[in-house]
Amino acid sequence: MKKFLNEFRDFALRGNVMDLAVGVIIGAAFQAIINSLVNDVISPLIGLVANTDLSYMVATVGDVEIRYGAFITAVINFVIMALIIFLIVKGMNALADKGKKKKAPAPAAAAPATKICPYCKSEIAAGATRCPHCTSQLDKGNR
Repeated sequence: MKKFLNEFRDFALRGNVMDLAVGVIIGAAFQAIINSLVNDVISPLIGLVANTDLSYMVATVGDVEIRYGAFITAVINFVIMALIIFLIVKGMNALADKGKKKKAPAPAAAAPATKICPYCKSEIAAGATRCPHCTSQLDKGNR
């Protein structure tokens, strides 16, 4: 049992789990702010156009009430949350990219692919041991 509790403690206190817990708590608090924005500000403004509070718009089919106004409010909540999360992630990615954009080292100069034959002055492959033009044997200093 002690081993199980130690494993659980290691799991629960791992950085990713704690970060996720903090994110969920902040997200829930932020959702309350967005709900208030939509319910207390945006819905009444839209209600001015519709001459009613958006969240109370209902269609009655038989004995069933379809609260499409509440659905529209939920869609507005989602769009605002998605937009704000998008902007936060975009900002975080920009900061991360800014930190990564350190000057990359200049690429090392590649070894030349050709060289000049010291006898006939023709261009030959860099690894050649004999000149294909004048057939001269190239010594180690000329390779």
